[in-house]
Amino acid sequence: MVDTHVEIADIEALDRDCMTLSRHVLQQLHSFSADAQDLSALMNRIALAGKIVSRRLSRSGLLENALGFTGTVNVQGESVKKMDVYANDVFISVFKQSGLVCRLASEEMEKPYYIPENCPIGRHTLIYDPIDGSSNLDTNLNVGSIFAIRQQEGMDIDGTAADLLANGRKQMAAGYILYGPSTMLVYSIGTGVHAFTLDPSLGEFILSRENVETPAHGAIYSVNEGNFWQWEESMREYIRYVHRHEGHTARYGGALVGDFHRILFQGGVFLYPGTVKKPEGKLRLLYESAPLAFLIEQAGGRASTGTQEIMDVVPDKLHARTPLIIGSKDDVALVESFAQKGAAASV
Repeated sequence: MVDTHVEIADIEALDRDCMTLSRHVLQQLHSFSADAQDLSALMNRIALAGKIVSRRLSRSGLLENALGFTGTVNVQGESVKKMDVYANDVFISVFKQSGLVCRLASEEMEKPYYIPENCPIGRHTLIYDPIDGSSNLDTNLNVGSIFAIRQQEGMDIDGTAADLLANGRKQMAAGYILYGPSTMLVYSIGTGVHAFTLDPSLGEFILSRENVETPAHGAIYSVNEGNFWQWEESMREYIRYVHRHEGHTARYGGALVGDFHRILFQGGVFLYPGTVKKPEGKLRLLYESAPLAFLIEQAGGRASTGTQEIMDVVPDKLHARTPLIIGSKDDVALVESFAQKGAAASV
């Protein structure tokens, strides 16, 4: 006698193993058009970069010259880790021969990297942070890569990439790769948020969670409280509030991708406010804040500077920075109430 329960379980497992990232993108678009095929291929290339970086990270403690600093600083004025350079080169190499993108704009590069043979009108731009949270690398804690895809608007003749100085609603797709106990790729093309886990035995990212929805409220608040005395008083007041009220739990790992991943799935709020001396904050709008804002809105959450939706912020330069408050709708609104009260008091 055939056990139908076993057969059904086997079929479900097979369907899951067959739902690769590129297939899922086409399914979400309900199309096999040239544009859909391009977007699927773009996501496949990003996944390949993630696999290569993941492989390097998994062996980094055994390889010479894989960890530590290069002795140089990037355009942000930050010390560059060797893995920052490696991961940046991986993304360039993966896309150089793809025919899919005209240019790549990275947090690690002062100007975009152009691939002239790929630059007819209407091609795409990949915007990315190759290694987010690189301070975690030498202690084997989680790090990530953040990415967004934008359509190139017109021929970028002078190489200024001026069309990238637009708000986050111009993003076609966004996501991140989390290098943790397992390697996960989370993405959205405007049809919800979907999570994939790398199966090393198949060498493929396999669908593990579809249509992720962020709870309207969560207990977690994630912030570097070591900067407490550098913040505006309104942000200090918010921290005092959560310290005095039950139902709030602090979690902070030092890598934006890891902290955001927890908030996305469990709810709560991540915040990286500006300081008195640097009100623009630390996080880069194009490479970090806007891609994650795209995701959180697709999952039912919100992202704000405290006074403006992150997705509506227009950068004045490629490496513009912005404060970030991101997560569950109710929790972002609570932080905003303190920020707006402080803004009103300073007028």
